Amino acid sequence: MRGFYIGRFQPFHNGHRNMVEQIAEDVDELVLGIGSADDSHSVRNPFTAGERIMMITKSLVDSDLVTYAVPIEDLDRNSVWVSHVRSMSPHFDVAYSNNPLVVQLFREADFEVRQSPMFNREVLEGTEVRERMINDGDWESLVPEAVVEVVEEINGIERIQMVSGSDSNGG
Repeated sequence: MRGFYIGRFQPFHNGHRNMVEQIAEDVDELVLGIGSADDSHSVRNPFTAGERIMMITKSLVDSDLVTYAVPIEDLDRNSVWVSHVRSMSPHFDVAYSNNPLVVQLFREADFEVRQSPMFNREVLEGTEVRERMINDGDWESLVPEAVVEVVEEINGIERIQMVSGSDSNGG
């Protein structure tokens, strides 16, 4: 059975990794939909789809689960969003999400949707990770080591600080 899990993964963090580990108990393969794939270089979406694919692929390289990372561009028409996702993704049998809108859209399209408990959600969420990046806080403990390596390779901290208008290194 193949599952589908969508997220912006800005960046891929330990909450996402925990969700993938939980999903792995149910499925043989997992498609990770890279949401907002057409957006980058902003505070909300600092990383490109390709950079997020690198983060996910490197973070899950030792997993026994077969995974496919697929870019999903934004479509501002909710009524056809699931069809759009299906057109961009390999076939899948079940969708995983905790986002109420995503759950509703998949259910209306007659997909089974499974939700999972969130892990330490008050800290393990993209907004918190990005805020810590902007403010030179400890973001590294919230993400897999592979994500730290990708962010360093692409000078991601400098990018998010620049697009946020912050210069936390000099005042």
